[in-house]
Amino acid sequence: MTARDWRSGELTMLVLALVLAVAALASVGFLADRLQQGLERDARRMIAADFIVRADHPLDSFFFNEARALGLRTATTTIFPSMVMRAGGDEAAPGALPSARLAAVKAVSPTYPLRGALRIAAAPDAPDAPATGMPSRGTAWVDAELLGALNARVGDQVVLGARTFTIGAVITRELDRGFSFVNFSPRLMLREDELASTGLLGYGSRVTYRLLVAGGDDAVAQFAQFAHAHVDGGKLRGVALESLQDGQPQVRQTLDRAGHFLRLVALLTALLAAVAIAMAAHRYTRRHLDGCAVMRCFGLAERTLRTLVALEFLFVGLVAGVAGVALGYAGHFALLAWLGELIAVDLPQPSLLPAVEGLAAGLVLLFGFALPPLLPLTRVPPVRVLRREWDGQARTAWPAYALGIALFAGLLVLAAGELKLGSIVAGGFALGLVVFASLARAALWAMSHLARSERSVALRASLGWRYALASLERRGAASALQITALAIGLMCLLLIAMTRNDLVAGWRKSTPPDAPNEFIIDIQPDQREAVLSYLSTHGVPGVVLEPFVRGRLLAIDGKPVDPGAYKNDDARRLVDREFNLSYRASLPDDNRITDGRWFGAATKPEISIEAGLAKLIGVKVGDVLRFDVTGLPVEAPVTSVRKLDWGSFKVNFFVLMPPASLQGFPATFITSFYLPPQRRAVLDALIAEHPNLTAIDTGPILAQVQHVLDQVIGAVQFLFAFTLAAGVLVLYAALAGTRDERVRESALLRALGASHRQVRAVQLSEFAAVGALAGLMAAAGAQALGSVLATRVFDFYLDFDPWLLPVGVAAGVVCAGVGGWLSLARVLRRPAAQSLRDA
Repeated sequence: MTARDWRSGELTMLVLALVLAVAALASVGFLADRLQQGLERDARRMIAADFIVRADHPLDSFFFNEARALGLRTATTTIFPSMVMRAGGDEAAPGALPSARLAAVKAVSPTYPLRGALRIAAAPDAPDAPATGMPSRGTAWVDAELLGALNARVGDQVVLGARTFTIGAVITRELDRGFSFVNFSPRLMLREDELASTGLLGYGSRVTYRLLVAGGDDAVAQFAQFAHAHVDGGKLRGVALESLQDGQPQVRQTLDRAGHFLRLVALLTALLAAVAIAMAAHRYTRRHLDGCAVMRCFGLAERTLRTLVALEFLFVGLVAGVAGVALGYAGHFALLAWLGELIAVDLPQPSLLPAVEGLAAGLVLLFGFALPPLLPLTRVPPVRVLRREWDGQARTAWPAYALGIALFAGLLVLAAGELKLGSIVAGGFALGLVVFASLARAALWAMSHLARSERSVALRASLGWRYALASLERRGAASALQITALAIGLMCLLLIAMTRNDLVAGWRKSTPPDAPNEFIIDIQPDQREAVLSYLSTHGVPGVVLEPFVRGRLLAIDGKPVDPGAYKNDDARRLVDREFNLSYRASLPDDNRITDGRWFGAATKPEISIEAGLAKLIGVKVGDVLRFDVTGLPVEAPVTSVRKLDWGSFKVNFFVLMPPASLQGFPATFITSFYLPPQRRAVLDALIAEHPNLTAIDTGPILAQVQHVLDQVIGAVQFLFAFTLAAGVLVLYAALAGTRDERVRESALLRALGASHRQVRAVQLSEFAAVGALAGLMAAAGAQALGSVLATRVFDFYLDFDPWLLPVGVAAGVVCAGVGGWLSLARVLRRPAAQSLRDA
């Protein structure tokens, strides 16, 4: 029976839909599996140790003593930002200002790194090799970015604080540093025992001290237990711990959004495949009822028939699943090619888990959406041979569909890799099925009654529309199923189009090309006028200096803040450090109030808090916060919650207060603005005049973000090919689902004397009605689901697109009209008697 069905083309659509779904899910699964294995394998190298104790002050000696007692190897690093200047040489023009750049200075001990290797080269283009030891005395190693920024070469000298160092080598690889858009400042590395001579470390310096340990797993585990016992629960403020499980969190953060895009496309492909499978199985059932009834007449038991059908589809599912896994394995290499520069490590071969998950996904899709319409086949009575009007599908399909949808929802959540994305897609799918089916039945009933109404003169005058609407209502269940399938398919395709266009455009808009790429911090109050005047004179007008005051959160509603009480690591870190508080009377342009009211020019202390921080530390409107600002308490109620656009790269603050609340406290100022890269030298003279200022160039961050965007978009477009193919299958399956009934009705109309023109008008009217309804519902569903995904998953606001509704309706009419007409045009040219015999 399987061979016969395959030769006749009955299984072609089922197999194609399964292959596409499994291929899309498996390709993303293989990629995720290889990334996970690579991250776990390289965790030690990515943190240069097995365990790290990190603090914002010199570490207590008992950590070192415990590590030595356990026989662990140790290393230390000290990291802080500082301005680096190229020392003047013979090549410098007389009177020229030396180049200066902000660098991430890293002082290392002789044993660094404990895991992996630091690689250096004699010149940016020279071959590199693993470094042995640390820089020699009086020398520093820099990366190529700092070398280019200072217009220097290996052998030149740079000034760091009170010392002058000779550039000894170029750092080509530093695994425990992270990606350039996270650690945006270029690197300068020196010996730890020469750090004190620079005179850069003092009270208020922003320094990170790290103790690295490595050794046997048991000894490391004992040290970790010791460290947690002394740090957890806020016992040591300003101290944090890093383990192998944290291994390079920047990698995960970088690929998170890419993963969201790719998983979304894969999930929607699987969703489309489910609809195509259900429609194909529905048609398969109607076309095999007679054959199964004949087998029952010949004595085949219902149990045997059920086994026969289950075995056939199990075989088809396994074959299609294996083909889909093979296609997905090949496809994940294309994804790796698109995302290659984001993944800077050699990845191990994937495990068998994605293949098993792909096969399981295929079987869930097949038996969750093919078996419900197939159940009537196994229960067809022998009397079907004589009584063709028998139809027992309605009594059995919906409970089975409910089970299939529940299984498929679980599959979507599992394939998404996270509850939020999977739940949104699964919930949108389930809600779409219910809402679309209900609206389709209601719309068909309303339109058919309108067609029969005496008031609808235009419709009564049109035979095509009157008969088409009556025919759709007569086949109410089948028509509603067809409209629902078309609407789900179009909704997925429109949603993917929004992913490639509106969502990507919204992401690009969150970081525009002219976003501020220069920050100047540590501006003292008496330097404000000089800085503003200099920037305005040199073509940077309209700069706004924002004040900030450092304060530590002490209590929420009178209850002392305990970092150890928070389960979330980010929450513990935030409440354990000082906040940058600011004051202003007007709401920033890129902020919007989500709860409460803006305080304006209030004279009493009030607080406006950022929404993410409020959620993280459990603060709401009405709560009273108390801060310690330079030893003095500042207490105020939270009167508003703000949503910020951090991607704009403008100056933003977690906590804002009215000017009257903080103006009396010592403050420094910060600003951001856009400066063309070729004019970066404008800041050199400003820094030379005011050495305390720190200029931060975020251009590399913006460039890297745009590069990531381009790569992710390319990967999404590759997966979109799977989705587009699945969407075509859905459209074809939805239109082919009622093809046999349309053929029979068209033949009867022609046998009763209807002309080709009249039959054509009936069919086109029916296709137009089905397409318009499906397109309208699909556009509304895509807009709603896209908005939820934008705000809940991709974390930006998506504007309503007024063109989506007419585009959706037009797409529905065109797809239904063209597809339906192509499937029936050949039938209309055949004699009516032949069509009736074939039907």
